[in-house]
Amino acid sequence: MANSNVSDSLLRTPLYDLIVQQKARMTAFSGWEMPVQFTGLKVEHHAVRTEVGMFDISHMGKFTLEGEGLISVLQSLVPSDLSRLTPGKAQYTVLLNPDGGIIDDIIIYCQGEDKAVIIVNAGTKDKDKKWILSNLGTSSLNFTDLSQDRVLLAIQGPETVERLQPLVEGDLTQLSFFGHTETKVLGYPAFVARTGYTGEDGFEVMIDPEGGKELWRSLLEVGVTPCGLGARDTLRLEAAMSLYGQDIDDHTTPLEAGLKWLVHLDQKGEFVGREVLEKQAEEGVKRRLVGLEMEGRHIARHGYPVASGGKIVGEVTSGTLGPTVGKAIALAYVPRELSKIGTRVEVEIRGKRYPAKVVKKPFYKSENR
Repeated sequence: MANSNVSDSLLRTPLYDLIVQQKARMTAFSGWEMPVQFTGLKVEHHAVRTEVGMFDISHMGKFTLEGEGLISVLQSLVPSDLSRLTPGKAQYTVLLNPDGGIIDDIIIYCQGEDKAVIIVNAGTKDKDKKWILSNLGTSSLNFTDLSQDRVLLAIQGPETVERLQPLVEGDLTQLSFFGHTETKVLGYPAFVARTGYTGEDGFEVMIDPEGGKELWRSLLEVGVTPCGLGARDTLRLEAAMSLYGQDIDDHTTPLEAGLKWLVHLDQKGEFVGREVLEKQAEEGVKRRLVGLEMEGRHIARHGYPVASGGKIVGEVTSGTLGPTVGKAIALAYVPRELSKIGTRVEVEIRGKRYPAKVVKKPFYKSENR
């Protein structure tokens, strides 16, 4: 049930009442009142890894951009080459500031030469909107903010197609990873994308509120497990997916954050932050975001210091006991010279230091993707 101490000033998604009916434990998150868990974090986590779970992610920012020259405008804001983005495909990328820092990590869904859907993080929605609008220049692009007008549901796990397909017009198996389409779900117009934030196969469905409520109820009826922010966090961390505001932010560049694969310096022209990234690519970064595995059951948490040679050298950005991998895992920034796989470091936990080692990311990789 909803906690009475959660502020009434928080925003609520169209699915709030249905979620409370499921006796979800609620929490404040990025200005929204959101479910942190339903039946339990581990139950929800394992449901996504082995069957199928669903998340209400309607709090996320949802923009559409339409007009001539759309791709060229977006090209100037991100380090990824969007010229190869074809209709029906999507690109995970980052918005950059002039210092090469990450304003937000986003997904651009190309719906045509002059039309795109952009999904952004809830906590950065207003900042992203302002940044994009300020960089439209003299273009005649039409920007629409659908953030509070649409439900966004993530249905994730190896049995997703089996449970979702009967509710969707069109063949979901024809959508490749990061593919998307406009179709109907339960008779309602919907945007369906084969994307997600769990490390598993699955889909994200954007639909109007009434359709979203009906979809939630229909998925419950076919045994899909409702999941909260707790499981979403452990799932994404096992898959080594960054959380904005912890693992990446305005002061980290994509090269520092292990997102070099998003930076296409040789394939594109000018973009915001290019000069900084060119220098880092040439000289090398001073620090890197690495995966850590604790040698024991002590759990590294966000903000814990990382030490080497008796000195504090870095900081944990995310950490948990991974329910699937069965190990205490973390992401942390460390100096470049300590970022090699197998390097031994220590994590300071309540004044004591415990051994850890740098390991390859991701910590978990699904066989279904």
